[in-house]
Amino acid sequence: MISKCANPACSAHFLYLHEGRVFRIVRDSMNVREMQLGVDPTLKKHPQVEFYWLCKTCSVKMTIVYRKESGVIVQPLRAALKAAS
Repeated sequence: MISKCANPACSAHFLYLHEGRVFRIVRDSMNVREMQLGVDPTLKKHPQVEFYWLCKTCSVKMTIVYRKESGVIVQPLRAALKAAS
């Protein structure tokens, strides 16, 4: 359940869907950390869906990105646009 803004520096609490932006992240069935810990890959066959929310203020300057190596991170929009190019 989403309770606050995904930006760790922000303390805004989630109240309404129209106040900010919701991100749906579909994670691979196993991430690098789980592979390093030796988790049995047959135990995790289905991808995991997670939801994150950025408040109205943070969503105009930040985005949420999932990278298999580092997981879910909040980063400035400009950095995300440069990485996509």
